[in-house]
Amino acid sequence: MTHILAIDQGTTSSRAILFDRDMQIKAVAQEEFPQHYPDSGWVEHDPADIWSSVLRTSREVMRNAAISATEVMAIGITNQRETTLVWDSETGEPIHNAIVWQDRRTAPICEALRSDGHEAAVTEKTGLLLDPYFSGTKLKWILDTVPGARERAQAGKLLFGTVDSFLIWKLTGGKVHATDATNAARTLLYNIHRGGWSRLMCELLEIPVEMLPEVRDCASDYGETDPEHFGEPIPILGVAGDQQAATIGQACFAPGMMKSTYGTGCFALLNTGATPVASTNRLLTTVAYQFNGQPTYALEGSIFVAGAVVQWLRDGLKIISAAPESQPLAEAADPSQNVILVPAFTGLGAPYWHPNSRGAIFGLTRNTGPAEFARAALESVGFQTRDLLEAMRSDWPGSEADPVLRVDGGMTASDWGMQFLADILGAPVDRPEILETTALGAAWLAGMEAGLYPDRDGFAAHWSRDRRFEPLMADDLRDTKYAAWKRAVQATIAAS
Repeated sequence: MTHILAIDQGTTSSRAILFDRDMQIKAVAQEEFPQHYPDSGWVEHDPADIWSSVLRTSREVMRNAAISATEVMAIGITNQRETTLVWDSETGEPIHNAIVWQDRRTAPICEALRSDGHEAAVTEKTGLLLDPYFSGTKLKWILDTVPGARERAQAGKLLFGTVDSFLIWKLTGGKVHATDATNAARTLLYNIHRGGWSRLMCELLEIPVEMLPEVRDCASDYGETDPEHFGEPIPILGVAGDQQAATIGQACFAPGMMKSTYGTGCFALLNTGATPVASTNRLLTTVAYQFNGQPTYALEGSIFVAGAVVQWLRDGLKIISAAPESQPLAEAADPSQNVILVPAFTGLGAPYWHPNSRGAIFGLTRNTGPAEFARAALESVGFQTRDLLEAMRSDWPGSEADPVLRVDGGMTASDWGMQFLADILGAPVDRPEILETTALGAAWLAGMEAGLYPDRDGFAAHWSRDRRFEPLMADDLRDTKYAAWKRAVQATIAAS
């Protein structure tokens, strides 16, 4: 039993990654699944697609590595956060499609709560803002909208969970209804200071507490898989939301360390240690990880569109056929053109939190073409990251924040993109040898709990860098480009 299976359930695909006893990747299986857009600003997943893709990829990765379940010591789960599911407590059948974290349908609920003066209390207890991003208003919408749902929930016949809870429930054959502290902290229902579900928040959103999962440490016993899934039971010993799993995978265990993950969206986390830091820049105060009942906190900035902007180049504009083509196209752009893309396709995240904004492009000329669009798309990710890091440093003045940003995720494979990121930040950017840091974080949690992998210090010593990108852009050019970005954002907000 010298392998750990990491289940990485993401927004557009599910992946299963098998790690060996040395924390090296032995095999990978991945499967994309459909996105559903039933209305403007609405995003849904079919829960059956989530579950079947996880089960198939988990079985496939073991076949690819030619091992059986008896050789898998434990499973670690990491997941797209905030995505909301409600299912029947007896049959396991969902009562509605999963409402994805990107979904904006609950903006009116958030606005009503804000108008009634509740946001300060919400932020004080949860560390979050009143925004459709989080699970609580999504859950309220389901209970308010699906016929009979609220009555069934009050009768104890419905369960709520984020994707991790749903997978744990399915994998254990309905025996375990649990989540970890990092996922709980993203629901708008969890008191991050007291470490439990907030009755006040549940009352405010009319959520029966009984339908919520038990909250456990990131490294903990989440039960065993039903033997029907893999032939033999496998313990589930690690769970963390994807961005917290990436923070763990990047070994950002010391206060002041920062990481940024570039997937569908972009998420930057700054470890603030045992003390939660209240943001004055509309960042989130959240749980970075929790061991032995003790949470470590972080400031987080969330960008809704990062890798999704490259998907837009491919699927929307159809100027590329595959994501890697964006880099050479961007390199060929006319340097005299200053095209700026504000990719607010589903609103603006931190530090603006403007859900009604929509994407905008500035600086078009008769000579603007696919290359300039590609460059503007990749640059938008760097600009948004600088927005987050400037807000973090303002929120934690005098802190010993590490100037180096550790990065991971699919977009970091682009040397051009990472060099622009270092240039616009004016700070070094470190890319690790293992880019699959989200899955690595989940695997380490499970492997550490199982006794196969080292403790935090040992794991941190294991982290290794592939390449450091040093800033090369002149200061005046950096300032000019960033000022143009800020003007573009304000114009986008003004137009919404």
